[in-house]
Amino acid sequence: MKKIERLGEYISEYSVRNKDNEDIQVYSVTNTNGFCTEYFDKDVASKDQTNYKIVPKGYFAYNPSRINVGSIDCQSVEDRVIVSPLYVVFKADERVDNNYLLHYLKSDIGKTYINELASGSVRANLKFSILQEFPFHMIPIEEQKEKMAVIAKIDESIACCDSIIEKLDLAVKSRFIEMFGDPVENEKGWEMIPLSELGTCKNGMNFASDEDGIEIAYLGVGDFKDNSRIDGVSGLSQISLNTMPSEEYLLKDEDIVFVRSNGSKELVGRCLAVYPGNEKLTFSGFCIRWRKNSDKVMTDFLLQVLKTENVRILMRGRGANIQNLNQQILGKLMIPVPNMALQQSFVEFVGAIDKSKLAVQEMKNKMEILKASVMQKYFC
Repeated sequence: MKKIERLGEYISEYSVRNKDNEDIQVYSVTNTNGFCTEYFDKDVASKDQTNYKIVPKGYFAYNPSRINVGSIDCQSVEDRVIVSPLYVVFKADERVDNNYLLHYLKSDIGKTYINELASGSVRANLKFSILQEFPFHMIPIEEQKEKMAVIAKIDESIACCDSIIEKLDLAVKSRFIEMFGDPVENEKGWEMIPLSELGTCKNGMNFASDEDGIEIAYLGVGDFKDNSRIDGVSGLSQISLNTMPSEEYLLKDEDIVFVRSNGSKELVGRCLAVYPGNEKLTFSGFCIRWRKNSDKVMTDFLLQVLKTENVRILMRGRGANIQNLNQQILGKLMIPVPNMALQQSFVEFVGAIDKSKLAVQEMKNKMEILKASVMQKYFC
């Protein structure tokens, strides 16, 4: 039997500082990875950390201005870590299973409370005093653990799907290297042709925020996920424009689109192929479109060339602060061009792998739908 109670009855804030400036690992909390260290510069350890907050194992921490996107986690990696003074740190008492509470705060109902109650004129900010007022579905801790065991089984299936997809991607990379070698070193001696001789580039549109009229799908930086292909326009964002973009701004089948500019250097140069078919699809000013005009190269082969690490390094540039890709850099990329029979063989292999990935992805989607349904049942 669920009891709706005040969350503050079960949690308490913890504000112990690293006053002795102990050498404790600095962590951040992200919406995707939870507690992690990769967002800090190497020299952070030399800074004064006496005001940083200590997070013991089993305690929670969240960024008050980012909890609305899921930046909250329970610390389970080390005996103690420290986080920015901006973070809120708290613990749950013995009547609450940490995993149950975390899933509650990340559930749809938890996100709804966060978005409704967080304050701030520029961005949401969830103070601990507000968090304490959240309605909380309290059940005996044994039931909490049972429910989390069900969620864990679903998460295990989702992780298994991710592992299979990762291995399939590695199979493509391995086959590419086996057949063609490194595209920058070109140890197999293929003919090398500048990308500018194989196709043409066009920067995307800079959309005006106040325009209204014709609805059209567009490709933005947020659409560059791990997949390398987009079919149709389903799931893409829409924008209203006063007039339909000219043909040069409408994407066609087999166009390759690159991230041109982004705050993260690692994302610059990420690319995917689009197959909009008869649908209208444009692309934002943070992207560059490349369109093939040569029969010497196949799109799926070229995509793999562009995804190899050494080529990505060339696209990103060697300067520490270069976070922009331009048509000149793209045009100068030297592309190995093996004979068409070898390219065709590789593309057929990729096609077979993609079919397997699609089946696994569909299974993962079903598991995620099941998880959402179970979470809805548990917390709403």
